[in-house]
This record gives sequence, structure tokens and C-alpha cells, in this order.
Amino acid sequence: QVQLVESGGGLVQAGGSLRLSCAASGGTFSRYAMGWFRQAPGKEREFVATINRSGGNTYYADSVKGRFTISRENAKNSVYLQMNSLKPEDTAVYYCAATAPSSYYYLPRFQTDFGSWGQGTQVTVSS
Repeated sequence: QVQLVESGGGLVQAGGSLRLSCAASGGTFSRYAMGWFRQAPGKEREFVATINRSGGNTYYADSVKGRFTISRENAKNSVYLQMNSLKPEDTAVYYCAATAPSSYYYLPRFQTDFGSWGQGTQVTVSS
């Protein structure tokens, strides 16, 4: 029901920061729980972070906990991923994803929970 476009990827040195953005259109953004996933070359897509409709509940993969922060601005139909203390292991294509309209506290974690996906944005961390 929603179209998603990621932006903000790029090349950074280890220890640096990037902020990814995801712009949504075609639906009522505030009704969707949102998430970020990533896929490194030759690897399966993996969960990164998720956020409920209001932004009050979040959940992170252990690999990024304490370094990444997911947030949303419903008035701007946008979700963000602030990435700090980046490591070479964070190199991947990062994808924004949206659920179907959800209950208020819904906090999805699995790929199958999400029905809409963006095209991805490349993040490369060098050292």
C-alpha cells in the first residue's frame, strides 16, 4: 500500500556516522510500523531495527544496539536510521520496509512482517 524511497547512503571511514532517510508515499504513514534491514554482499538480508506507529517503541539487532537509532516523523512521512560508530561489518545495502496498517504497539522484527520495501541505499564503511 505504500511506496518507499531510501536516501543518505555513502562511503564513510570506520568510526564515522551516517543518517539514512526513508520517504513514504501512497498510504497513511502513521498507520504503519516501520523497519530497516540490510544485506551485505553474498549474505542474507538481516534485520536491523524496527519502530512502532507512534515511535514510542523500538527494537534493535544485537549487532547495532547502542550504535544505531531508528526514529520517525509522521508529519513528514519519514523514518530515519542514525548510524554512529560505523564498522566495516556494517557495509551493506540498507532497505526501508513498512508493514500493513498495524495496531498501535505492533513492533515487527521479521522480513515476512513487512509488505512494502524500498529500493535500498548502499552504505560502505572503510578502514
